[in-house]
Amino acid sequence: MFLDKIKNGVSGILLYGITPPKSGTDPERTAAIASKTVARLTPLDIDALIVYDVQDEAARTSVERPFPFLQAQDPFEFTIAHLKDLQVPKIIYRLAGKYAKDELKKWLNDLHKNNFYPVFVGLPAPDHPVKSSLQEAYEIWSTHKDTSVMGAVTIPERHEALKDEHTRILDKANNGVSYFISQCVFNVSYAKRVIEDLESACRSTNTKVPTIIFTLTVCGSERTLCFMEWLGIHIPDSLKQDFKNAPNMLEASTQVCLEIASALITFCKSSSIPFGFNVESVAIKSDEIEASVHLLNRIAAMLGDHGIRTTAQPQIRLETTSVV
Repeated sequence: MFLDKIKNGVSGILLYGITPPKSGTDPERTAAIASKTVARLTPLDIDALIVYDVQDEAARTSVERPFPFLQAQDPFEFTIAHLKDLQVPKIIYRLAGKYAKDELKKWLNDLHKNNFYPVFVGLPAPDHPVKSSLQEAYEIWSTHKDTSVMGAVTIPERHEALKDEHTRILDKANNGVSYFISQCVFNVSYAKRVIEDLESACRSTNTKVPTIIFTLTVCGSERTLCFMEWLGIHIPDSLKQDFKNAPNMLEASTQVCLEIASALITFCKSSSIPFGFNVESVAIKSDEIEASVHLLNRIAAMLGDHGIRTTAQPQIRLETTSVV
């Protein structure tokens, strides 16, 4: 059970992340998308499903966004209305600053009634108007701390620049956050440095180590590659060149993700850091989504081979399908 695994610091957690359909999608199309999502994910060996709260981050950078921003449906409402048949816990992202305290309190109560779990994220840009701080969101959530768990985001790229991600993690852990989901990892050295500094800090202060869940995603086109970089994901130049020169970028990126997962499993097994993986598809192309499912199954098998996860799905042949 996801709740117990997080509370007990069990390694090998597997998550899958999706975004809701775009706002304005007609009800029939929304229902069809949800039905296809449930059918695709039901066979997967996952501990929980992440439903993202997508925000326009254009103010974060002066670089033009590769894809136009389209507002997505509310992740909680979409999940309640359309994903009940997917019998796994749901993790719902929420930008705390968009909501007043009474709105957050009601939202958290509704989440708790449905056995969903929150991940609070910070502002998409420094000048974004704030109705509630992260600290206030944590305090409101604390009434549920005995029967729930709360997550947050960690960004290895930020640690590379500021060297303080382990401090941010521990500050949030002191406010009740017990697991952290990373930005997509393509630079394994960045992720390892966060782990090294976090483990050292926890050891020196005799602090319980929170769970770190590494996000992995496939890349099937140069446009997706460009979008991932726009999001702030660091992809080493040599790796970008390998992707661009590969006969099949999707298969090449899947193999790289598997190599990153293997490296992180080996690294984390030698530390005291409980860890897991979250798999997502940044693009909405059907071939990239199917490749992400294939990647998750391969990682589940890999964790089983390491004796970290007791159940593993059989490996599924990677197929390339047309864009829908």
